[in-house]
Amino acid sequence: MKKLMMLLVATMVLAGCNTMNGVGKDMEKAGEAVQKKASE
Repeated sequence: MKKLMMLLVATMVLAGCNTMNGVGKDMEKAGEAVQKKASE
């Protein structure tokens, strides 16, 4: 039972890291789009 809980926690942590990484990339792309529009 303990191993199962540890596996679930590890999976959630890894999934959380990937999600935050994706959000960071999305924010970066949005920022680049705003800068491009502003410089036109």
